Amino acid sequence: MKYPSSWLKGNSLGESIACELRLQIINGTIKPGEVLSENGIAADFGTSRSPVREALKTLSSEGLITLQRMGAVVVGLQLDDISELYDVRFLIESFAWKRLAQQDPTSVISQLQQIIDKMQLAAKHRDVVEFAYQDLSIHELIIKEAKHARIWHLWLSIRQIVETVLLITTEEVLSQEEEHINFVINKHRKLLQGLETRDPAVVSAHIEEYFADSHQTLHKSIQ
Repeated sequence: MKYPSSWLKGNSLGESIACELRLQIINGTIKPGEVLSENGIAADFGTSRSPVREALKTLSSEGLITLQRMGAVVVGLQLDDISELYDVRFLIESFAWKRLAQQDPTSVISQLQQIIDKMQLAAKHRDVVEFAYQDLSIHELIIKEAKHARIWHLWLSIRQIVETVLLITTEEVLSQEEEHINFVINKHRKLLQGLETRDPAVVSAHIEEYFADSHQTLHKSIQ
């Protein structure tokens, strides 16, 4: 799997290199303990060392590599790391969904319905990239519409890793039978139904159920 070029629009070269390396590290193509050299990466991507340094600094800040004199040593992302990432997502999204339920979510509900319809269409064509993009869009829309600056900044700090993990898990989802794919889509519809009640308790129950199942999917997809 390569990182979708359509997702790199507007990225700097360094950001684009970071995206591709991040995917290779998380999916296991680049193994923990491997040493990455600036010169080697620059040659692979046909670029100078400057954007490579930018990419490596980004990956280091995410904890995926450590920068040493010999080069960048790959740390990787273990299941425990990703589980913790999902814990952070749960905290962010629980807050965002419940905050929206206390407001007027009418316009957001309409947007969410359209996104879920696009997910359904992507599933029909087994389009991993489009399905993953729409999936991410649902969660990002909720966080954005919660209109809480600190929560939004916290989301941005983990967004790139979440996006990459989601791309990998989506490939697993869309390799399953149609019944399972519809189950995943309906999980999102259930979140929407919870929001429609505008009852924080119902919203909370639905988001807990959603993330409990997502953890199971995660463990099947990331080895």
